[in-house]
Amino acid sequence: HEGVPTAFGSVPTGPRSYEWRSDTPATLVWVEAQDGGDARAKAEIRDKVFAFPAPFTGDPQTLATLTQRYGGISWGTGDLALVSEWWWKTRNIKTWRIHPDNPAAEADLVFDISWEDSYGDPGDFVTHANPQGHYVLLTASDGSLFLFGGGASPEGNRPFVDKLDMATKETNRLWRSEAPYYERAVVILDPDDHKIITRRESPQEPPNYFVRDMKTQDLRQLTEFPHPTPQLAGIQKELIQYQRKDGVELNGTLYLPAGYKKEDGPLPVVMWAYPQEFKSADAAGQITDSPYRFDRMGWWSPLVWLTQGYAVLDHPTLPIVGEGDEEPNDTFVSQLVAGAQAAVDEVARRGVGDPDRVAIGGHSYGAFMTANLLAHSDIFRAGIARSGAYNRTLTPFGFQAEERTVWEAPEVYFKMSPFMHSEKINEPILLIHGEVDNNSGTFPMQSERFFNALKGLGATARLVMLPHESHGYRARESILHMMWETDRWLDQYVKNPGPKVAEPETSDAGTGK
Repeated sequence: HEGVPTAFGSVPTGPRSYEWRSDTPATLVWVEAQDGGDARAKAEIRDKVFAFPAPFTGDPQTLATLTQRYGGISWGTGDLALVSEWWWKTRNIKTWRIHPDNPAAEADLVFDISWEDSYGDPGDFVTHANPQGHYVLLTASDGSLFLFGGGASPEGNRPFVDKLDMATKETNRLWRSEAPYYERAVVILDPDDHKIITRRESPQEPPNYFVRDMKTQDLRQLTEFPHPTPQLAGIQKELIQYQRKDGVELNGTLYLPAGYKKEDGPLPVVMWAYPQEFKSADAAGQITDSPYRFDRMGWWSPLVWLTQGYAVLDHPTLPIVGEGDEEPNDTFVSQLVAGAQAAVDEVARRGVGDPDRVAIGGHSYGAFMTANLLAHSDIFRAGIARSGAYNRTLTPFGFQAEERTVWEAPEVYFKMSPFMHSEKINEPILLIHGEVDNNSGTFPMQSERFFNALKGLGATARLVMLPHESHGYRARESILHMMWETDRWLDQYVKNPGPKVAEPETSDAGTGK
């Protein structure tokens, strides 16, 4: 694949994406680019999908001709399969109904959506295992299909089950999750009986499985799993909404320790985030979480700090928007800082968080975000950056949603690299990294070189390399040590901080910060 063009959406030439047709024996399917594999090339046809049945003689059949890039097939019957196509520049996904046993029949458009529009997401088609053990589309006796959706909405995610009439393309909503629970369908037991198995939870009740009748709404519990972390029982949770100074709608999940009352005074805050790029401000402001989910602790979770007297603002949205011909990253730093300031201001406005004692943290691109916020603002007292990348010139062929190379947009790569602005970081930063991180954008060298730059400039920094760990951490010893390092850092620099250090008059190495 060394010859694949660098533009997002480019693919190798020749056959790719081989698979067997799931609903019939011994039919090979693959895709071939019709534009030389180059997403920058102008072309009316991007991809063609071919089928080649046993005994594999003669010429393959053309199953689908696509104007965008091939995104996969869900197989059903000889008269029904769904093929998707997508295009990066427009964030568009189209889904077509094709007729595998009659390739000459005209394809029928089923969905035409933007993958950024969570509120308009129709959901995923439901499949089931056929007698051969391959997954195919689940159909009702009248030929309708079923969809399981996340149900993003202004009041939070409300998962649903829809029935799609393939003749009219109209959907009928069979069921939707209702407050004060977050409940999602797992499997349809009988497509004509309307009985499903769901997984239901609430902030205080761990997920358990139920049989639900979507007609009568009768519910029968199947499992009774106990609370896995009783130390977190009683924590307070709220989905909060607020605005960035440019009017973009933001949201996040605010947690407060069990038993906390506002009269107790504002708490130190741990803010854990991960920025995301959008081509639409409306899409950036959509809510894609639920206030009714149970919060399960994991090694990645900041919720452990609730037990240590902190408020936690988890996943405050930090959208980077570039509408029209603008690229999101052209204004990455200013949008990032504005979003972070809005989040801290909202927690302070509510009277539960001390704006002078806020830590920022994140993993991977969230670590990159952390370093940038410390370099370009004085909002936070300290930062925790895990498994991050800090010098974007070491990812010269693009990163995240940035498709331009470093040679096409050197000024963007420079401005977005906290390594290039190390002299501006005058808050303590804890760097943690797996010693054998195999993620292509976050090699361990990223943290090592960034740490060397910070120490050379007199910054307060600590580097922790976890032996044998990759991009995520798994060993008990590693996770407990990571927590110990983080707890010590937060206690020293956020919960019980000294006076803020004034900005130095010069950035020369050796002046100290």
